[in-house]
This record gives sequence, structure tokens and C-alpha cells, in this order.
Amino acid sequence: MYSIKAHAKVNIFLKITGHEEGYHTLLSRFMRVEDLYDTITFVPGEFEHFTIEGCEGIARESNTIYKAFVSLNRYLDNPILIHFFLNHKVVVEKRIPSQAGLGGGSSDAASFMRLANEVCGLKIDSDTLAKIGSEVGADLPFFIYNYPSANVKGFGEIVQPFHETPLALELDTPDIGCDTAEVYKTFKKYLFANIDPASFFGWENLDSKTLLSLVADPVALNDLYPAAMIAYPELEELDKKGWFFSGSGSTFFRPA
Repeated sequence: MYSIKAHAKVNIFLKITGHEEGYHTLLSRFMRVEDLYDTITFVPGEFEHFTIEGCEGIARESNTIYKAFVSLNRYLDNPILIHFFLNHKVVVEKRIPSQAGLGGGSSDAASFMRLANEVCGLKIDSDTLAKIGSEVGADLPFFIYNYPSANVKGFGEIVQPFHETPLALELDTPDIGCDTAEVYKTFKKYLFANIDPASFFGWENLDSKTLLSLVADPVALNDLYPAAMIAYPELEELDKKGWFFSGSGSTFFRPA
């Protein structure tokens, strides 16, 4: 068996910088959550087709791991992966909540790609792997590079490591699932006209601990938080002093 950890992430800050080709551009600090991860394992056996276990309720064609498998096959243009996964199934041990702003599905897909690249001897460099992954989802490049902390720009394809020790984080995920597409759609409709790049100038140069201390306002730090509260009004009742909001939600976090 072959296995890999697929870590969660939080967004220390997330600012929308524009809108191009139907997608929002952003500037964000992604930080790996060291003690929260799914586990991806390739288990030997004989299978008629690509098989995923542990993601109940998600159709195979909608699963980010399957989409990553398809994208890798398209790039390789040879049957090495197909043969391997007729003799192995993918088993996912889920710990990261879904629709929680923690990147679980993206991390699973990226970790699958990294493990497949290693065990199948594909020899795809990280930049190329990240480019393939970006076809599956905007957050995949961060998880493929596997930096503990990074500034992420553009559509998510620009990932620049930020050299700091990841913070010990306390997470609180309420029983509310936030659909990322719906939150972005809400931002575009109600809040996009208010973006002001000058208001977060230089944030990417500050370490995360300093930034959380200096700004200390979850709405100012994360443009998607007010959009999520419009789309999911019950979030406003859960807002707690000293807690911040990750991605499109619904997870709150604070330094432990």
C-alpha cells in the first residue's frame, strides 16, 4: 500500500483583486493546517475501472480525485496510470469537513497527483503538475507545491512560498456548508464594486501572526466573509470575537 496525508488549509487573508475570463482573481495567504488532514491510500487489488472509496455521496465523475486522474491521463497520453489503477483502488479517510473553506477536496486531488507521480515514476516536475492540477481546481497548485505557507495570486496558479512557521490553529466548523461558487457569485453581485487594492497593499510581506494581530478584523481580512454572510445569514450569529474566517467558509479559526 502507498499512502499520503492531504492537509487542510486556512486563508490568513483573502482579497479579491479583479475579475477576468469569468473568474475572480485574488491575493491570499494560504497556510497548511498541520494537525488536520485526510489520508489517501492506494490499496492493491483487481478492479474493472478507477475505484474510489471513502467519499460516499459524491459521484465518481464529480470527485476531484477522479478529475485529477483524468487530467493526468490526458497529459501523459500513455496507459501507465490506467494499468496501475486497475490493480489499485483509492481509499480516502476523510477528516476534513466538506464545504468548510479548508480545501479538503482540492487537497485530496493534489495529494493523489503527488502520490501517483511518485509511485508510478511519472517524473512530472512540480510546476507541470501544478499546471495540470489547476485544470481541476484553483486551489490545487498550493497543495501540489506543499508549502507550509504561501502567497497565492491570480486564479490560484501563482504560488509563492512564504517563509514562516505555520501557526498552531484552533478551528471551529459550524454545521453549515458553504458552496464556494454561490459565495463567489454573491460577492460579484453585491460587493465586487467595492474592492480597493490600496487597502491591503503590502499584506503579502507581513508574517501571518503579525497580520492577524494588526488587522484583527475577519471582514477586512477576508472579502468572501461578508459575501458568505449574505448567502448564509446564519453565519452572522456565529461570529465570535478573536476568530477569523477561512476561504468561502464555513470554518472559523484563531491562533491556538
